[in-house]
Amino acid sequence: MIQSKITLRTAILAGAGIIAIALSGCASGGSTTATTAAGSAYTAANCATGASTADNLVVGTILPVTGNLSFLDPPEQAGVGLAVSDINAAGGVDGKMACILAADSGDSTDLTVSTASAQKLITAKVSVAIGAASSSVSLNVVDAFASAKIVQISPANTSAKLSGYGPYYWRTAPPDSVQGSALGQLVTGDGNKKVAFLVFNDSYGTGLRDFTQKAIEASGGTVVYGGTGKGQEFPPGQTTFSSEVTAAKATNPDAIVVLAFDETKAIIPELVAQGWKMPKTYLSDGNTSDYGKDFAAGTMKDAQGTVPGAYPNDAFKGQLVAWAKDVQGTTLSDFTYGPEAYDSTTLAALAALKAKSNVSADIQKQLAAVSGANGGTKCKSFAECAPLVKAGTEIQYVGQAGTGPFNTKNEPSSAFIGIYKFDDANKPIWQSAIEGQTSY
Repeated sequence: MIQSKITLRTAILAGAGIIAIALSGCASGGSTTATTAAGSAYTAANCATGASTADNLVVGTILPVTGNLSFLDPPEQAGVGLAVSDINAAGGVDGKMACILAADSGDSTDLTVSTASAQKLITAKVSVAIGAASSSVSLNVVDAFASAKIVQISPANTSAKLSGYGPYYWRTAPPDSVQGSALGQLVTGDGNKKVAFLVFNDSYGTGLRDFTQKAIEASGGTVVYGGTGKGQEFPPGQTTFSSEVTAAKATNPDAIVVLAFDETKAIIPELVAQGWKMPKTYLSDGNTSDYGKDFAAGTMKDAQGTVPGAYPNDAFKGQLVAWAKDVQGTTLSDFTYGPEAYDSTTLAALAALKAKSNVSADIQKQLAAVSGANGGTKCKSFAECAPLVKAGTEIQYVGQAGTGPFNTKNEPSSAFIGIYKFDDANKPIWQSAIEGQTSY
């Protein structure tokens, strides 16, 4: 059973909204190098046709180029791309360069997309598959990757169903037990006693709901609508919510928690139409995004949401922005799961270096060790860690996401949950961070 211990760490308010940006995946072909104004070179090395682990660390990505979660693709792609650039700048894995083979994960509304993309990466015999963003998508492809003995590392999955799923599945995002505890304590900490859920019937939605409900009840609160076992979830893809909002409001809740993806764009207007106030509305990582183009200014004012993962420091944000601009020609303003994607890629490279092999089955055996599961010298980058690994020194990679070493379930032993509040422009602004620890 998962237990979560939550401690609050306040931090200086940082004004950075989350903006959905379209970003296409990398195609196979050559490499591109660009230099920033400061003189730092960023390289996007896309795998040439037929690239193999004999010559490269082949980093496959299965991320949401399309679908409801496409707003997560730009920061995750930037995280992977920047990591590959840094790995190659440090000499690669024993001189063998890293390259990217990109594939679209789509989302849970059309699982044929992820099925085909997983097969593409399996056929290519990638060294590691980074993704998916959606837990439901990962549950669709995880067995295929495992059967092929290909390591899958998700920077964004949080479903409890994936905890300890198997030796080839890993994640750098914390499980929903941590986010649920944080979200539940946020809701009750604001003085709310009676809570209603508007939650879709998806493994992510119901799993996070269950953990959040436990935290609410542990704090003396009561779930009056949409709770565990009530059968009041709605199906993914639903577009009208008049009856659900009416039923939830009829229970006279102090707060409403919305756990959904794109359905949120229909739920919020219905809440407003029925007179619900946004300061008593709470969201999570699936829908804590920029609604500036979806709603009239001020619609989301003072609603709050949680997002698993660390909010990157200014230096790392600058690197992600520079990489996206110089290599992809895009403007990056959303950093959600960018640090986790960067760390996933770097950990795979360090494991390959320790294994003296870019073959995925060999990388799998060393992932826990380079994360610091066995203790070791702390180091903060591939360039800093690589010489230690080559010298036979045990290391603990301390990456950009601020997570602890992998535990026995192949997920972070500790991680951060960000707390966000929406401004007048309907953008979520980071407020503080909560650190959660998992134990089994």
